[in-house]
Amino acid sequence: MAEERRKTRQRDIILTVLKDMKTHPTVDEIYDRVKKQLPHISLATVYRNLEKLAENGMARVVNSGARQMHYDGDMSNHYHIKCIKCGKVADVWGEINLNLEQDGLDFTGFKVTSYSILFEGICRDCSLTVSGSRSKKNKNEKNTVTSIQ
Repeated sequence: MAEERRKTRQRDIILTVLKDMKTHPTVDEIYDRVKKQLPHISLATVYRNLEKLAENGMARVVNSGARQMHYDGDMSNHYHIKCIKCGKVADVWGEINLNLEQDGLDFTGFKVTSYSILFEGICRDCSLTVSGSRSKKNKNEKNTVTSIQ
């Protein structure tokens, strides 16, 4: 157990980079930034350290349904939203009443200790693209949204 919680310079740098990035980066994006400070670090080392940080409650894995996981260095309570057009992940702040009461989950036999909710929608940039191109479409043509994973 002591080995798992061992602090390393690499892990400290990876965590600092993650906390500085407010974009919910993928391991590749974190690796690109960390490599500037640690030129000899491998992608596998960054990945392993992100896993350890998540296991130790110092980072959060955001599963957006994309090929790569996104990571969040902000451990405060908040939700996430993913753009179904471009895959961007953003924070959702504020109180959202989802009416998730333990009483309603008693039939499962579990005591709920935490939960993760990912909202989906279309980000402002993609909305502008869609509305900007809408005027060029035939009025009878329906808009469709394709999920990009």
